[in-house]
Amino acid sequence: MTDKKRALLAAGGTGGHLFPALALAEELIKQGWEVMIATDERGARYDKSELDYETVVISSATTKPGLWGKFQTAAALGKGITQSFKIMRNYKPDVIVGFGGYPCFPPLFAAQLLKKPTIIHEANAVLGKANKMLAARASHIAMSTPATKGVSEHKTFAPKSVVTGNPVRAKVVAKQSAPYMAPTANGPFNIFVMGGSQGAHVFSKVIPEAIKHLSDADQKRIRIVQQCREEDMPAARKAFEEMGVDYELKAFFDNAPEELEKCHLFIGRSGASTVSDVAVVGRPAIFAPLKHADNQQLLNAKALADAGGAWVIPSDQFDAKTLAKSLATLMADPNTLKAAADKSAQAGEPFAASKLKDLVIKAAR
Repeated sequence: MTDKKRALLAAGGTGGHLFPALALAEELIKQGWEVMIATDERGARYDKSELDYETVVISSATTKPGLWGKFQTAAALGKGITQSFKIMRNYKPDVIVGFGGYPCFPPLFAAQLLKKPTIIHEANAVLGKANKMLAARASHIAMSTPATKGVSEHKTFAPKSVVTGNPVRAKVVAKQSAPYMAPTANGPFNIFVMGGSQGAHVFSKVIPEAIKHLSDADQKRIRIVQQCREEDMPAARKAFEEMGVDYELKAFFDNAPEELEKCHLFIGRSGASTVSDVAVVGRPAIFAPLKHADNQQLLNAKALADAGGAWVIPSDQFDAKTLAKSLATLMADPNTLKAAADKSAQAGEPFAASKLKDLVIKAAR
């Protein structure tokens, strides 16, 4: 039997849930801990690189409408909870940390029934559904921002909550404070576009159209690196080639920190991990938040915009003409871009993973 402390980190299968878990795993492994990550089939696809941890796939499901949908959800979660009890019995984690998403519910629910220490981390500015169901029995609630909706106003949640920031991976932290080289008057203008874990269809449509609205001189300056769905690539590729725009399209960028460092402007959705990465690297951004009932992404984007590091175009206003106007203005004003880059860097939290690691160690004592 090993003397090492053990952590079970549970997260949904999107980058927004999984990347903070990986960032914490890096910190714990450096401290000599053993780590297991529980996620769904999507999360299991992510490359674990140099990290030494075990991945398990947990059965889960989002809530579905109708009687049959509710039965399917209950069956999937029931199976996940059974799997989780087996993990608790065999792996014997000292602490269990959940990062949101439905796959985190079964392991933390099982752990809480067994009276094990549990921590939930909320990356967004609004407490998510799975975390909301787990918060009452959690030992600690870690938050990215002090005014997390659903926690700060809750009398029983607030005393056990702590602001750690949103953990970012070591390869993002390595780009912290990388000098921002503002674009020159007639020089290249580098744009990096990401649309979330799967790449947003709207960006593949709107961004080429927006660039068409720019002057010929501005079009020739643009160098664009864009995440794009496979089915959207032919149309985007054709549009960029017709304009003579220097471009690179991929379905997924495993070198996102490097692309962030090189860009003059980031354009994308405003999931919590995306906003955190942009701020830690210190780059100006235009965010087009994905519309949620709880305005989750809008609030994430607004936090960096209020700090002076970004601009927000709401989803119902994100069209080619609006974006083109913003691009033309910023391309002609490098001083504004440089000021926004500085403000973005000041808002970044590069030590969030270390702060969360300290909380995990405290909970496991």
